[in-house]
Amino acid sequence: MELELRHLRVLCAIADAGSVGRAASDLGYSQPAMSTQLRRIERYFGEALFERGPAGVRLTPYGVEVVAQARDVLARAAAIGCRPAGEAARTRRTLRVAATNSPVLSGMVSRVRARLPDVPLAVSSVYASSRIVELLEEGAVDAAVAADYPGMELRHSDAVTHRGIVTEPTFVALPSRHRLRHRAQVSLADLAEDAWFLTPDDGAGWPRVFYAACETAGFSPVAVHEFLGDQLQLQSMIGAGLGVSVVQATLRPIPDVVIKPLIGTPLWCRYVLAWRRDAVAGEVAETLFDSAASAYRELVGQSPHLRTWAARTWSVTGA
Repeated sequence: MELELRHLRVLCAIADAGSVGRAASDLGYSQPAMSTQLRRIERYFGEALFERGPAGVRLTPYGVEVVAQARDVLARAAAIGCRPAGEAARTRRTLRVAATNSPVLSGMVSRVRARLPDVPLAVSSVYASSRIVELLEEGAVDAAVAADYPGMELRHSDAVTHRGIVTEPTFVALPSRHRLRHRAQVSLADLAEDAWFLTPDDGAGWPRVFYAACETAGFSPVAVHEFLGDQLQLQSMIGAGLGVSVVQATLRPIPDVVIKPLIGTPLWCRYVLAWRRDAVAGEVAETLFDSAASAYRELVGQSPHLRTWAARTWSVTGA
């Protein structure tokens, strides 16, 4: 098989939908035809690009790389033959971007500025993903990085569209003197007696998904401190032994803190790029997405605990 643009579109559609069946519907294929196509593509690359599960599919670490490159190729192909529309193309209004507490923001913004130097950016911090959707619907912002959770996908009108940047496991941060510090991974139930630092309701499913996972593990947290602030301050409190916290998998720990994956990966978070269809051109949306995906790959490269988890998890899954 020779790799063609249509194969890249198939990969991107499956990654965006999180399901072979939904991607098939989006592209007008039957599910068996889409599954056959995916198997042929994966044979071409020599390894699995997606992990299959009861809730759908998600990209393997190698799949993340391939799909990011596929999006870049598709964006470049779409731009072939396009010419700037003279002075109007050089005079662009400010692109207003909102973002929740996402690790990809700084890397995404720096890449967008490098790739679109003529597009002014205005970035605002908005914690609640539900509020981000409202701002998009109202036209107060043009694009945003939001978060949602498996089974609680972002909801919005047809004026807004979105694409998943990455779905990552949620890890836990412990004091470096914690009784479980030597374990490669810990179970949620083992932390039943610990105090927790939790960020407040984000309107998209958090912290409901956390409490549901605790209930499944057979306990309710004995103490919860609501915290929304600087990550360094949070880690300082954890390092002082004041509690533990679920954290983003790419978080870089300070010396008094260790980051551990949770056994069974009971919690996941998806980062989403959303934008108004009437305010963001296709090539700008592609640049935003590619910049966010590239920023996340860089974060993964700086997160040995996430790379170790991924190597162990995907090798076991693929065995």
